[in-house]
Amino acid sequence: MPRITAARVIVTCPGRNFVTLKIETDEGVYGLGDATLNGRELAVASYLADHVAPCLIGRDAHRIEDVWQYLYKGAYWRRGPVTMAAIAAVDTALWDIKGKIANLPVYQLLGGASREGCMVYGHANGRDVEETLDDARRHVEQGYKAVRLQSGVPGLAATYGVAKHGQRYEPADGDLPTESLWSTSKYLRSAPALFEAGREALGWDVHLLHDVHHRLTPIEAARLGKDMEPYRLFWIEDAVPAENQANFRLIRQHTTTPLAVGEVFNSIWDAKQLIEEQLIDYIRATVVHAGGITHLKRLASFAAIHNVRTGCHGATDLSPVCMAAALHFGLSVANFGIQELMPHTAETDAVFPHGYSFADGLMHPGDGPGLGVDIDETLAARYEYKRAYLPVNRLEDGTVWDW
Repeated sequence: MPRITAARVIVTCPGRNFVTLKIETDEGVYGLGDATLNGRELAVASYLADHVAPCLIGRDAHRIEDVWQYLYKGAYWRRGPVTMAAIAAVDTALWDIKGKIANLPVYQLLGGASREGCMVYGHANGRDVEETLDDARRHVEQGYKAVRLQSGVPGLAATYGVAKHGQRYEPADGDLPTESLWSTSKYLRSAPALFEAGREALGWDVHLLHDVHHRLTPIEAARLGKDMEPYRLFWIEDAVPAENQANFRLIRQHTTTPLAVGEVFNSIWDAKQLIEEQLIDYIRATVVHAGGITHLKRLASFAAIHNVRTGCHGATDLSPVCMAAALHFGLSVANFGIQELMPHTAETDAVFPHGYSFADGLMHPGDGPGLGVDIDETLAARYEYKRAYLPVNRLEDGTVWDW
């Protein structure tokens, strides 16, 4: 049996910060896990290096479930984004090791493929409707079958999901948090118009998605859902904050537009009521934020009983290590729905060489052993950590609001 001999944390910033755990064994096999928590990266790096790594030395790397339970129950302080991101990194790295030893891709260890590939959606955005639609057309030309539309809101200087002109969209954009203003009334006037134009420009064969980013109250979200019904969205994402899971009951009563939530969830308990009462259609928790492949499989199985499908978060705050893990997971689970894709920069791809691929709207994790991702530590060392915060949102009267 392979014994863990080392667990090292690697922090690198090839355009944005990533935290990677590398677990090594006495058989010369190593595995990688993503531990990136956007805007709080060093908290997880310390949790791993100072509190988790010493507990791993000498353990059997094959005992993935046992290690998961040890780190979750043994900490006493359960759940939370820092703890669960750290557990996710360990769990993912151990699945990588197991796959390499078995000489099989991880999805084969999870039961094999349930489909030929994972449908992904890309991000189309612009300062106004026409810019957004131009970007959406480019995505369709590249082969995307599903596109998220985000557009600037008239009267607001900045809007979530919209890149600064000529740049890639990266939400963690300041050495200290930047602040922007928000108006729900202006947004609710502009969003339906975007999708009316989107259907006219793109037709009905392309899935269209939209992210509210937790900014509405339940009754406001219900109104938006009703207004969007004629345009048959694939989903509305994060319509309201989900700490109060019952918020979604009110939305559900008023609209048939599918609902997705969960990118900030870190355990099955965050989604328990939402899934049991069938208040959502897609659960968006992901490998790095929700305790790794082991815990996400539990969440998917629970969701499947209640006709809820997966739609895992896939922004650039997931490293290629996590993207690979998400694709192995998505390829294998029966109730996969869709996978978000924000392509990484060339600098990031060089640090994390990988075997996953995109073609005709689908991604495949590849058939190399393990996750199929590596890390160039020499290159990673050239990119030093740079502090970067997510923004803060305020209403036009100055009240701090959900970003």
